[in-house]
Amino acid sequence: MFASVAGTVTQSWRRQAAQFVQMLQVISLALAVWKGVSLLTNTESPVVVVLSGSMEPAFHRGDLLFLTMPSKPIEVGEITVYKVPNTEIPIVHRVVEARDNGKKGQLLLTKGDNNADDDIMLYKGPRWIRDDQIVGRVRGFVPYAGYITILLNDYPAAKVVVLGLLGLSLLLERE
Repeated sequence: MFASVAGTVTQSWRRQAAQFVQMLQVISLALAVWKGVSLLTNTESPVVVVLSGSMEPAFHRGDLLFLTMPSKPIEVGEITVYKVPNTEIPIVHRVVEARDNGKKGQLLLTKGDNNADDDIMLYKGPRWIRDDQIVGRVRGFVPYAGYITILLNDYPAAKVVVLGLLGLSLLLERE
């Protein structure tokens, strides 16, 4: 009888270890795919979510944007995603003016389609952003597909619940 119980405990432990390894494999695969897509699109972040209404009607809050970063110069009218130094959240806005800065690249002025003024106040000092601050150029989008990301960021408790349910389902899964 004790041998039977010990065998069941050993099998249960092995099953849980196998499920944990499977979970690590899925996470590793997702990270590898993300890195591969980043290399193909030449951008550190090939997918971003619109977090505000500043680009309406072109993009709405929650839209999922697909980015690329070709080597050709950025043109007026292109919608770009850029980062301001010392900030974490990228900004999605349209280029309204571009100037050649010689060997240093381009200087760009951006503006949200739904904003009255340009983005100079967002740049925190400089009157232009440099082309090396551009994360990517918008090449496509899926409306509202990123809204789950916004909900999870706006309600941190929801993130804990979702992660807890995912972890619990992995532990209770039977094969």
